[in-house]
Amino acid sequence: MARLRPSAPALALLPALALLPVLITVLAALHDGGVEIWTAFLSAAVHPSLDPVLLKALFSALQVTLAMALAGWSLSLVLGVLLGCCASERLMQTWHWPTWPATILRRSLALPRSVHELIWGLLLLQVLGLHPWVAVAAITIPYAALVARVWRDQLEALDPTRLQALLKGGAPPLAACFTALSPAMGTVLMSYGGYRLECALRSATLLGVFGLGGLGTDLQLSLQSLQFRELWSGLWLLGGVSVLLETLLTLWRRRSPEAKAGQRRLGLFLVFVIGAGIAGGLWLQVLLPDSGSVVWQGMGWPDWRRLTQAAADLPWLRLIVETLLLTVLAAGIAIGLPPLAIVMAPSRLWQIMLNAVWALVRLIPPPLTVLLLLLSNRPTLAIGALALGLHNGGVMGRLLREELEQQSVHQQQAMHASGASARLSWLYGLFTPRSSGYLAYGAYRTDVILRETVVVGLIGGSGLGWQLLESLSSFHWDAVLVLVGAYALITLLGEWLSDRCRTRWLQS
Repeated sequence: MARLRPSAPALALLPALALLPVLITVLAALHDGGVEIWTAFLSAAVHPSLDPVLLKALFSALQVTLAMALAGWSLSLVLGVLLGCCASERLMQTWHWPTWPATILRRSLALPRSVHELIWGLLLLQVLGLHPWVAVAAITIPYAALVARVWRDQLEALDPTRLQALLKGGAPPLAACFTALSPAMGTVLMSYGGYRLECALRSATLLGVFGLGGLGTDLQLSLQSLQFRELWSGLWLLGGVSVLLETLLTLWRRRSPEAKAGQRRLGLFLVFVIGAGIAGGLWLQVLLPDSGSVVWQGMGWPDWRRLTQAAADLPWLRLIVETLLLTVLAAGIAIGLPPLAIVMAPSRLWQIMLNAVWALVRLIPPPLTVLLLLLSNRPTLAIGALALGLHNGGVMGRLLREELEQQSVHQQQAMHASGASARLSWLYGLFTPRSSGYLAYGAYRTDVILRETVVVGLIGGSGLGWQLLESLSSFHWDAVLVLVGAYALITLLGEWLSDRCRTRWLQS
């Protein structure tokens, strides 16, 4: 007898059940002053501060954030492509070199990409001091490893027939690789590179929230002092830049199919990437001329006995359970909320309103959402899950919108004409054909959320993130190294599981 299995649309909606325990916990802990605080926060959105002095300061801080993002993005993209090529067994075979160095490099890159850029920033801050290039390095290290993984996987997935034909025809390896691989890999670089630029902007803002400079620092100070009008001035400024960047990337993606036919456009894109990195670095130097040079402050490396003692003193069960629970709840909200919100009222006007909501929750960094919730609530794991789930739900909502825009509406219209309700027509006529791909990206997003639990853990007092902050604050390097290693191991296990789920859903 065949087992009953839920369909892909049901699997995409079921995670929204995570909202129930989270909302019950948050609403139960809401105190009397919470409504007043939230009313002041929301009313400030339509009455932001227009003080010229404030706007000038915010604009300067925004420039720092943009310069950090551009420099980190450019360095990570260039390094990621180089490392991805070096980690490709296929390219090593093309030059008749041994493949074991590529295998070792590929596995070694798993460690830097498994550690969130915030952890890299906090670690580098302790040993290099407060310097704008610390934020650039914190973005570059994990992003380069991520780009290298994508680049290497795409190289290995390409059909080698054309490359082998050129090599057998006597073409040099470098010319053969460039001719055979550059059209397809150019499309990957330009598409994925644009996505990483958007991520770099969010990461630069997030690092600023934790004191590494830029607009994020100003946003955090405004929120902590309850200056909501100043906070919204910064948020709207950041929102304008985000909308502009998203518009430019959308226009670029619409033109991306043309890149398959032209290596010239790939060359121009590489020139743009390198130029953006140089411009970002010079821009950062002009904005912060008194930042000085990076100085190695050093730290004592512990021996094995001290590491084992630090590991024995940590409450591993509680820390891991809280981290995994935070991940599951936040991932459930992020994956299930967008389709659930649309299916409630699948009208055009409602979807336009939802798009504005997704843009807003993507705009506010999760730590600021946690701080805002703490003004009207007591610290709980549910607050961190809600902040992280809403932020990533905005990302999933945008992806769902883009996926549905590519889907034909003929099946939905046919179902509606045959008497099906608007909800059923949307669910089975429009969403179902895209649900497997949506779930596959949801599996990848769960992996991202696992990394990001450190962000809300540092604020909300839960999981490995909170313990890591405590160890950093007390310069307990033994515990810091053990916790970073544990975070990396859990992230790699989550990455392996998400890869399996993504492969299964994409094949279904």
